[in-house]
Amino acid sequence: MIIDALSLKGKVAIVTGCDTGLGQGMALGLAQAGCQVVGVNYIEPTETIEKMNEAGHTFLDVRANLLKQDDIPRIIEETIAKFGKIDVLVNNAGIIRREDAVDFSEQNWDDVMNINSKTVFFMSQAVAKQFMAQGHGGKIINIASMLSFQGGIRVPSYTASKSAVMGITRAMANEWAKHNINVNAIAPGYMATNNTEALRADEARNAAILERIPADRWGTPEDVAGPCVFLASNAANYINGYTIAVDGGWLAR
Repeated sequence: MIIDALSLKGKVAIVTGCDTGLGQGMALGLAQAGCQVVGVNYIEPTETIEKMNEAGHTFLDVRANLLKQDDIPRIIEETIAKFGKIDVLVNNAGIIRREDAVDFSEQNWDDVMNINSKTVFFMSQAVAKQFMAQGHGGKIINIASMLSFQGGIRVPSYTASKSAVMGITRAMANEWAKHNINVNAIAPGYMATNNTEALRADEARNAAILERIPADRWGTPEDVAGPCVFLASNAANYINGYTIAVDGGWLAR
């Protein structure tokens, strides 16, 4: 039954950066589909914990600094100690820095590239090794962006990092599909989250963005939760190396 293929009952999912926004939406969606969720955040995800507890979902709070890779082994160890396995990884944690390209600092370049692409790769590598050791594969879902397809304005390191996410999603899928590991990505369009607060506050920019979106609205975390659950499920077993745009039609325009 196709509905059974979409169930994630008994699965264990790691979601990075799920204290608010898209990460929180995906973590809740995975939990609603049956996952036990491990949330990896730099700060305490108070709101996410409250929402998980209210709904009776199982949630493990793991604190880590993903600007560097030192904490990755501990994340894997704590997950295995608690749940005994990993089935899904969602690489959502990321940052953005806005500055004219002509003035863009090396620090703003390095910080964004480290968490948005380097950590994505090494988290995926660590979890893929665990999948292989478990012997039954798993799902890796990376969070790309409209700027995986486009250049953007005043966000050179973010554009570079999200273009890298699309590329390494393909590269990892090429090597790991034979191990029954599916690596795919979701490219959210313009979403009403903390990262886009400055854009939505700019009346002219907000109007220009909405004019380009056929759906005539900003997206929400719930809009991304469905594709995430699908890619994490057995219904997506033959999808590898693909980036799904969840953009209200932005790229079609």
